[in-house]
Amino acid sequence: MFPMLTQFLNSGQQTIRAARYIGQGFMITLSHANRLPVTIQYPYEKLITSERFRGRIHFEFDKCIACEVCVRVCPIDLPVVDWKLETNIRKKRLLNYSIDFGICIFCGNCVEYCPTNCLSMTEEYELSTYDRHELNYNQIALGRLPVSIIDDYTIRTISSNSPQIKNV
Repeated sequence: MFPMLTQFLNSGQQTIRAARYIGQGFMITLSHANRLPVTIQYPYEKLITSERFRGRIHFEFDKCIACEVCVRVCPIDLPVVDWKLETNIRKKRLLNYSIDFGICIFCGNCVEYCPTNCLSMTEEYELSTYDRHELNYNQIALGRLPVSIIDDYTIRTISSNSPQIKNV
């Protein structure tokens, strides 16, 4: 008779423990129910990127000396640098510079190690296209500065520490 009584007490304790765990989970669910939504309306609202954000690379053609340091430090040998040696002045003349952002991992090594600072990271992150070949930017496309989202009057900017948006 005692083993049956101990089994009954053990099953009662397990039932109480299970009810406590379910209650704790339910309390966590209720604590999240009264929070403000985190969703932003993307085309019309955009988050301001942080200061160290690594977006699209900006290239200044006039500063580049075609040293190819950016190609050597790139983990995937991505920038394509075409140059021609000018024998009369014994210097390289840059003909073409391109980066394929479909392959780029945005590590920032090219920007960090460039001796002439002709490369810089921008805040532009909207690089989606329907054709992957459109992501191959030449020196003309890389030279265009992106429009700052702060200056665009059609877009409402939201900082990451505003009361509407909480860190996820």
